[in-house]
Amino acid sequence: QVQLVESGGGLVQAGDSLRLSCAASGLTVSRYVMGWFRQAPGRERDFVAGILWNGVATYAANSVKGRFTIFRDTAKNAIYLQINSLKPEDTAFYYCAAPIEQWGSMRTMSGEYAYWGQGTQVTVSS
Repeated sequence: QVQLVESGGGLVQAGDSLRLSCAASGLTVSRYVMGWFRQAPGRERDFVAGILWNGVATYAANSVKGRFTIFRDTAKNAIYLQINSLKPEDTAFYYCAAPIEQWGSMRTMSGEYAYWGQGTQVTVSS
């Protein structure tokens, strides 16, 4: 049974940093494409960053590039999202996700992911 458990969210001020964690069980992160998504109230769940089974990272639009870093710890079977210079518009629930099959190419659409964590709330005050 696959379980993804996020943690690390919170209420922070603009300009602060956060590191979100996603602990995986039931799958090996080094064999899967793993993604981070975020969803703000009233909006769709959007791709933020992904990391391939070979460690190559992909990031969403310019709004996150340079501030967000996705990485993994294969020994802990976990992935992380480091967020620097937080902005109020980064406020959202953040989710990690994995597709149903191992290996494969990067996926950026939420419908391409089968396994989801419960999410962790990030709130950035101005």
